[in-house]
Amino acid sequence: MERQCQLAEVSRVGFYRYLHQSKPVEADLLLRARLQELAVAERRLRGYRHLTRMLRREGHLVNHKRVLRLMREDNLLSLRRMKYVLTTDSRHDLPIYPNLARRVVLTKINQLWVADITYIRLQSEFIYLAVVLDAFSRRVIGRDVGRNLQGNSRCVRCGWRWMGVTGNRGNSSITRIEGVQYASNEYTGLLEEREIQISMSRRGNPYDNARAERFMRTLKEEEVYGTSYLNLEDARARIGEFLEQVYNRQRLHSALSYLTPEEFERAG
Repeated sequence: MERQCQLAEVSRVGFYRYLHQSKPVEADLLLRARLQELAVAERRLRGYRHLTRMLRREGHLVNHKRVLRLMREDNLLSLRRMKYVLTTDSRHDLPIYPNLARRVVLTKINQLWVADITYIRLQSEFIYLAVVLDAFSRRVIGRDVGRNLQGNSRCVRCGWRWMGVTGNRGNSSITRIEGVQYASNEYTGLLEEREIQISMSRRGNPYDNARAERFMRTLKEEEVYGTSYLNLEDARARIGEFLEQVYNRQRLHSALSYLTPEEFERAG
């Protein structure tokens, strides 16, 4: 090294000082490159805290303040989100069940399931997605896509068929806001037949079903808004792939200590 410094006409002290100063610059460039890759892969829908967790899982030593600074400098901050539209009609004369979910302290899966329904706009029509989530792990355990709002009992049946494939999840209680679809005799009768306790949140209070409401927002922002579905069958297949492969198995949840629902269930 001394001979090389002599030939280059530089001092050894100056050469080592140069190496020491260049290492942080190189590390910053590598971090920026990976951060850009993650932001693009997530379609700029992830915030800086979420991306910080993803970088840490890959072994990068970084805090959220540094990630936020880099995202601001590289114009990688998450895109503005579209307004969420509610689809539930709570004006009906069907029986209303008490809100059992408020008293539940979640300690494992299958204690509480939550359900919700939303619309999805295609090129020439509207379709509807109904889902059932496990409130403890946030895992999607049932889903159904159809052309009308009467698909909730099919969604529950689909959930049981899916659970039969992925493992027996047993009985539970299920909660939903007081929508006419979820108060129908067909739907409530199906739950009672399976000995599932029925719980309904209070009218006009979406916080009672916050987990399902938050899931629908995530689904719209991370899958639906950035995708152009050809028809009902295409939407059913692509949404199903997102829920099973991305949401349940790859997406990190801040409420689950930045684990995926599948990882959280295994850890619990």
